[in-house]
Amino acid sequence: MILTGAEIARQRARGALTIEPFDPAQLNPQSYNYRLGATLKMHRNGRADTHREHTLEEIVIPEDGIILEPGTVYLGTTMEVLGSSECAMRLIGRSSLGRLGLYLQYSADLGHRGSTHRWTLELEATQLLRVYAGMSIGQVTFWHTAGSPLAYTGTFGHRSYASVAPPGLLAAF
Repeated sequence: MILTGAEIARQRARGALTIEPFDPAQLNPQSYNYRLGATLKMHRNGRADTHREHTLEEIVIPEDGIILEPGTVYLGTTMEVLGSSECAMRLIGRSSLGRLGLYLQYSADLGHRGSTHRWTLELEATQLLRVYAGMSIGQVTFWHTAGSPLAYTGTFGHRSYASVAPPGLLAAF
């Protein structure tokens, strides 16, 4: 069952989910708008190989934004720390940006229960598109799960909130 915006705020207030920093103006009927962090990473040579180490170039997004080039996958982060001990999450794009040709979180949109951190974002534009650090770029939904939960044991499952990297850093790399 999906949480409503009011329920997201209530569950956050009781400590069952984390959204930091939190702004009530970013609540929607069944989601919360998350923002783009201050940096992007991209494959340096424009080619990726699943059997070789990846060389990523980090780009700080200037105040006047950065233009995303078609055909390039950019990795960003959420500005907010997001997670829940009681709910699974789904990170999705905003339809208004999709209509401009921005694909967001097209392969890894599931956030497991118990994993709380700044999330790595996948961005790809179908046309030249300017984005800005701090802009509202996607939505997160929170879902109650059914059945006995399995403990999350992935890379981010055991990080404490205090150890999360500062905004804009891609701690996953």
